[in-house]
Amino acid sequence: VQLQASGGGSVQSGGSLRLSCAASGLTFSSYAVGWFRQAPGKEREFVAAITWNGDSTHYADSVKGRFTISRDNAMNTAYLQMNSLKPEDTSVYYCAAKGAFRSFYYTREYEYSYWGQGTLVTVSS
Repeated sequence: VQLQASGGGSVQSGGSLRLSCAASGLTFSSYAVGWFRQAPGKEREFVAAITWNGDSTHYADSVKGRFTISRDNAMNTAYLQMNSLKPEDTSVYYCAAKGAFRSFYYTREYEYSYWGQGTLVTVSS
């Protein structure tokens, strides 16, 4: 199983980025997906989650209204569209996947089985 996160980069405050998480080695449509982030010197935190079929999503309060999680099961890929970026969004962003037996999303790190390698997002003021 492999999750490949990509799309990070450097942007100015107010800018946008779209992160991708490409999955292989698993039946992607049977997995819930989550995005987490870790800023320098801080613990990793939950950002957003989506159910296996995309019918429900959940966001951290800090990104609600600015970030959108989505997925394309035909492409085995999940996305995190990030708009109105702020300097405090600067972090390494990780995607994660968890096998699900029903339409659930998950917000805790320990619930996820597989993790991508992370992609760095830097937002300058």
